Amino acid sequence: MEQRSRAFYLLTAFFALFILFLYGPTITIGILSFQGPQGGLTFPMNGVSLHWFRDLFEEQAVGDIWGAFRRSLALGLMVMVTTVVISVMGGLAFRKRFAGSGLLFYLIIASLVIPSILISLGVGLIFNQLGFKIHWATSGFGSQLTWTLPFGLLIMFAVFNRFDKSYEEAARDQGATAWQTIAYVVLPIIAPSLIGVALFGFTLSYDEFARTLLTAGSYNTLPLEIFGMTTNVTTPVIYALGTLTTLFSFLIIAVFMGTVVILGRRRARLGSDAGKGV
Repeated sequence: MEQRSRAFYLLTAFFALFILFLYGPTITIGILSFQGPQGGLTFPMNGVSLHWFRDLFEEQAVGDIWGAFRRSLALGLMVMVTTVVISVMGGLAFRKRFAGSGLLFYLIIASLVIPSILISLGVGLIFNQLGFKIHWATSGFGSQLTWTLPFGLLIMFAVFNRFDKSYEEAARDQGATAWQTIAYVVLPIIAPSLIGVALFGFTLSYDEFARTLLTAGSYNTLPLEIFGMTTNVTTPVIYALGTLTTLFSFLIIAVFMGTVVILGRRRARLGSDAGKGV
């Protein structure tokens, strides 16, 4: 009993150190963002205030923070929707074996192991050779899909491998068409997984740097803007920006998780009502 208790405390201490290592930098940035007006980029803090958060909403001497944020938000939403749609279509397609399915699967997964900067360079070169303009909404959009789609497809493959086909068979026995079966049976059942794919797509796009570096054109996304600020901004305003973007990320995660909870309660309520009806 004593040995088990000692092991428990050792594992607890290890886990606490891991959490500190994981979130320590973020917590440090959050603390330093509340520096006083004369504060610098390091400890010790020189007063406590919201000065740098107010300064963040004023016109900056360099960069376009809010323009970059709007571009990252728009790009994240575009990538999210496209990732969900293509992942569902791919998951449905791979439910049956077809010629070249194995090769196609490995080609999809290969995108995850190729260095991101090479993907960015390759997409940029392709757009140049085709005479297309390099822009965050076109070439940047395409390069980010090479990052988000494999994750979305892997999730859908796992979901459909466990999917009970008897639900579809029951719908067809009731006279439902193929489209009605997908819309009213399949999609509602896999809705929590779709929310997971959407969250993956948005968050991976929102903070992606390497695959956007050479494909964003003349307009920065937020990660590129923050990287640029590290070379010329010498005030805690960059910490204030980091704190706000972190809170925004947590807000997005909370919204998605709340949606999953609501869908779960709704499904449970419908199941309970159906049981009473029987």
